[in-house]
Amino acid sequence: MTTSAKNLVITDKILDSLNDGLYVCDRERNIAYWSKSAERITGWSAAEVVGRKCRDNVLDHVDKDGRQLCGEEFCPLHRSMLTDKSSSVPHIVFGLTSNGSRLPMSVSVAPIHDPQGAVIGGVETFGDFTETYANLKRAKQIQTMAMDYDLPEDDRIAFTPFYIPHDIIGGDFYAIRQLDSGEYVFMLADVMGHGVAAALYTMHLSALWTRYHPVLANPVEFARTLNNELCKIVKDESFATAICGVVDPASNTIRFISAGGPPLMIFRGNHTTSQITTPGLPFGVFDNTEYDLNEFQCQSGDSLLLFSDGAIDIENSEGELLGTEGLAKILHSLDYPASQIQIELLQEALLSYSNNISLEDDLTFLEVRFL
Repeated sequence: MTTSAKNLVITDKILDSLNDGLYVCDRERNIAYWSKSAERITGWSAAEVVGRKCRDNVLDHVDKDGRQLCGEEFCPLHRSMLTDKSSSVPHIVFGLTSNGSRLPMSVSVAPIHDPQGAVIGGVETFGDFTETYANLKRAKQIQTMAMDYDLPEDDRIAFTPFYIPHDIIGGDFYAIRQLDSGEYVFMLADVMGHGVAAALYTMHLSALWTRYHPVLANPVEFARTLNNELCKIVKDESFATAICGVVDPASNTIRFISAGGPPLMIFRGNHTTSQITTPGLPFGVFDNTEYDLNEFQCQSGDSLLLFSDGAIDIENSEGELLGTEGLAKILHSLDYPASQIQIELLQEALLSYSNNISLEDDLTFLEVRFL
């Protein structure tokens, strides 16, 4: 046996001794290697898998939102080869096992290069994520219930939220409530970071919303109150950016404050688009911060769109930031606002623009349509 052959055998033994499953594929995602741990975790033998694509009734991955990953854009392994990047954090996917059940997996991916540095394939490692996922799934149910969105039918106005956390749970928070006056109060907040720690902070934000949302009839007072409450638990770092306000459906008037949140975008019924950018410190930075009141008016046929910064803080391979103008261009390409937001197509377009394996932050939109 040659030295290189001996080294290959040793390498195979090392790979087969890993607790995590591992497989290797070419650029077309034909599986070339399937480890013993991959067999143990999934029930699929190497003989059943090698030479096939993962979508050929083998793993047939779906993501946490139930979306098929074995097409193109959303597949982490495809994105790794396309962007020539390794994953910095694990991805949660659900793979098909040999008995037909779906297994939660924690997946990491990386490109494989030839001696000249060209990407010739990819490698994926994965572990059984069942126990952790069960706990996160329950946490997600609790967090979802904390999002305050229970509104009466109103033929003058319609609110539509979209929330896609980066992980199973996330750090964005939205809430809408109708006051006794008939006005609607709203908040969209983005807690610093994402994942478990940020999600825990959103629960505190939810409790404060429940307690103080009637004060939002005066957005400045609400912002001052919320900021001071959050300063009690946050020290030496910002807590959350936010947009908070009140909509009067009788006059289509919007009064709001910005706590460092992204601009508001207005899609007018006359096919023009504008944005409102206002300054404001994030909540939780300094006690007794003052916030400026902003006011504008919409017309029947207009759409107001609020979003977290995960929708615009996206760079392409040239380092160019998408920004609000880039987001508006993508939305127009999807026939918005004539058509409703198609959140999966929008997410795919944002990912196509990015130079990342996946979007790196939570993604939240809150649309207000004036009927």
